[in-house]
Amino acid sequence: MLADAERRPFSTAESRSGSKFEQVSIDGETFVVKYVHLDDDFTMRASGDVGCRTVRAYAAGLYDVASDVIDHAVVAAALGYGRNGTGGALMMRDVTPLLVAPGDDPLSEADHAAFLDHVTAMCARTWGWHDDFGLMPYPARWGLASFAAVECERTLGWPEAVPEIMDRGWQQFVARAPADVADVIKLLCRDQSPLSAALSSTPSCFLHGDWKVSNLGRGPDDRTVLLDWAYVGEGPACHELGWYLALNRAKIPGNQSKETVIADFRAGLERRGVDTGAWWDRQLSLSLLGTLVQFGWEKAFGDDAELGWWCDRAREGASQL
Repeated sequence: MLADAERRPFSTAESRSGSKFEQVSIDGETFVVKYVHLDDDFTMRASGDVGCRTVRAYAAGLYDVASDVIDHAVVAAALGYGRNGTGGALMMRDVTPLLVAPGDDPLSEADHAAFLDHVTAMCARTWGWHDDFGLMPYPARWGLASFAAVECERTLGWPEAVPEIMDRGWQQFVARAPADVADVIKLLCRDQSPLSAALSSTPSCFLHGDWKVSNLGRGPDDRTVLLDWAYVGEGPACHELGWYLALNRAKIPGNQSKETVIADFRAGLERRGVDTGAWWDRQLSLSLLGTLVQFGWEKAFGDDAELGWWCDRAREGASQL
């Protein structure tokens, strides 16, 4: 498909990945091609992705589990890119005009409500799903910012900027967080198995894994445009909720507290036929603890109220281990 295409480099203001992008034109239609390889992406290195899970999940049809509400924009994919052929490429329609605008202006209430509704739809459609494709390993989800992952990037000479920022953030987290919370997070940053074991005793579904607003948009058909399927695999639905709360803080409408978002997420699952009574409190508490394991370094750069809210949730989660 690319043999006779017009090709030019492409980048976005929101991208933190080291992956290469191209904008290509084929018969007058514009596409974006993303090339993924662990040599270029520290999250692939941190999670041991030597088989290019993004392409394999697409080939398995998993991107389409909720196609009535999710537009993934991918039209073609191929394995074999890069050193040892362990990477891949994904060709997407150029949906740039549909994506959430960069910056800290809040989402409209309609967009925010749609994103929550559609993530719960995706979880509900795959309720009870277990990974037999070898996608993101269950424990690895909470190890992307682990001390070992950061140390590996240091050894490589910080080929990407984010891990070095993580390193500074973890130092600041230990200095700012209450000692009891810092001790728990330090332990889990060294060994995620107690957390993943506890969470694996609660229900699982298929996760996209990265519901941050820079991956999101709304199409003319009201579906959610959902990009960057790098973290696909099995996991707890509340993982998606914690990630959304942590990374989209500035974009959540001002009249929506975290507690309101949590209640709306639960209501979305219930509305789509998932009975949350037996497992919700335990999975939510553990998942929000897991979110701080993933993003404590980021919260250490924020204000006291934000850091304090997450530390309180981490205490609640730690009581479930």
